[in-house]
Amino acid sequence: MELRPYQIEAETAILKEWEDKQRTLMVLPTGTGKTVVFADVAKQRISSGKVLILAHREELLSQASDKIHQFCGLSCAVEKAEQTSVDAPEPITVGSVQTMMTEKRLLRFPKDYFRTIIVDEAHHVMAQSYQNVLTHFDAAKVLGVTATPDRGDMQDLSGFFESLAYEYSLRDAIKQGYLSPIRVQTMPLNIDLGSVKVSCGDFQVNDIGNALEPYLEDIADEMAKVCKDKHTVVFLPLIAISQKFRDILNSKGFRAVEVNGQSKNRDEILQEFSEGKHNVLCNSMLLTEGWDCPIVDCIVVLRPTKIRSLYCQMVGRGTRLYPGKDHLLILDFLWMTGRHNLVHPADIIAKDKKVAEKITEKLEKGEEDDLFELERDVLEERKNALEAALKEAEKERKKAKFIDPLEFELSIEDESLIDYVPIFGWEIAPASEKQVKVIEQYGINAEGMSKGQASKLIDTLISRKDLATPKQIKLLSRYGFRNVKDWQKKEASAMIAELHACGWKPWKSHVVPEFYVPKSLKET
Repeated sequence: MELRPYQIEAETAILKEWEDKQRTLMVLPTGTGKTVVFADVAKQRISSGKVLILAHREELLSQASDKIHQFCGLSCAVEKAEQTSVDAPEPITVGSVQTMMTEKRLLRFPKDYFRTIIVDEAHHVMAQSYQNVLTHFDAAKVLGVTATPDRGDMQDLSGFFESLAYEYSLRDAIKQGYLSPIRVQTMPLNIDLGSVKVSCGDFQVNDIGNALEPYLEDIADEMAKVCKDKHTVVFLPLIAISQKFRDILNSKGFRAVEVNGQSKNRDEILQEFSEGKHNVLCNSMLLTEGWDCPIVDCIVVLRPTKIRSLYCQMVGRGTRLYPGKDHLLILDFLWMTGRHNLVHPADIIAKDKKVAEKITEKLEKGEEDDLFELERDVLEERKNALEAALKEAEKERKKAKFIDPLEFELSIEDESLIDYVPIFGWEIAPASEKQVKVIEQYGINAEGMSKGQASKLIDTLISRKDLATPKQIKLLSRYGFRNVKDWQKKEASAMIAELHACGWKPWKSHVVPEFYVPKSLKET
């Protein structure tokens, strides 16, 4: 199997990070082949010594082993329960963290036995079980792989990982056709969670179950209006609630089944659902990781959460492509939470909390909408508001020596700069004197800038070395020229010289600014 372009980029970035760092992180959305990437990374690393792939669930270990055999032609040793990889001939071991975490088990291995460790679902890596294993093999190169870190998780993970080698966004995966588009419909049903307590950073599941139970009949009625012809997965807080909801759905004409950790025929139920024999699968948070079923085209989250990564795991069960499936539908309900913040569908794509809130407000009108179209609308509104504020402030900055960095970022329409948020400790530190000097040479104000922000801005400026400079963009845009950000530097310089020659009065030259297109853009 040939790797996709972004998978090649990810692998290249990981190997490069390992040149001078020991522990790095890769983020790929659910359904974009993170197992394939780390399988190939493992193959590349066996020349340096044995490789350990560490996970916390049977399904994840099986997936890793299968992918390595399928794509790399290699068999894996197993470190789980009674099985051990000590002295095994296979260069790659898949290991259960629950088995390997004990001192007795770890002492079977020399500390340098594994030269590379790959941690699947790495958002769990700060747990003591993982730390026991990673501390024992403290000289190994470590790759953490995850689909769902939110900013809070990343702050925590930065205490262990030294860098983020590669991140592929859900937005890019959908735009490039590797994942299903997402649509959302907010259902007109207010569910009161005011009595639900919070413990360890999230809602208590018993309280959610008690609060949710009175609404199950109404929820089923709303679902019957929009998703009887879909393959739906419903996430619920408790097994008893999940089983009760299955029965209610069946009474409404659905073909619903329920699966939980105690289900003796779990594999059979999941197989029948994947074959279309059932159209709703209820579960009590069992299927958040390690289960792939591309046929799923509707997700109902009846286990509200404050944790974005958990919400992304649930939604990720439906983002894979499947013949005849043109989008994933998320049914969202009007949760009444009082003072508690709740993750909504908008939070899985919007980096900025205020943008997510605006998208959620628009969704609450009750119409089915495309998440990315709504995001574009909100970002356009925000851009217009920011530009209006900048124009108002322009009067105060006419005599200023430097261009405001936000003004430049807006002028080149670079969302990655506009929405930049520091993650790792080094990014938060103040910009260095060298960074400030470089940025100010481009005519941009670097006052108060962080090291990470400065680094990202410098990379952008360098990548634009042949394009119009920040000062050229500002000057020509002021005279009504359009898309100056895409002009060649020499074209911008020539136009400025022409304006200067005619006394800064464009109407005395041969150009009309709002209709002028430079030669380089005409050619493209």
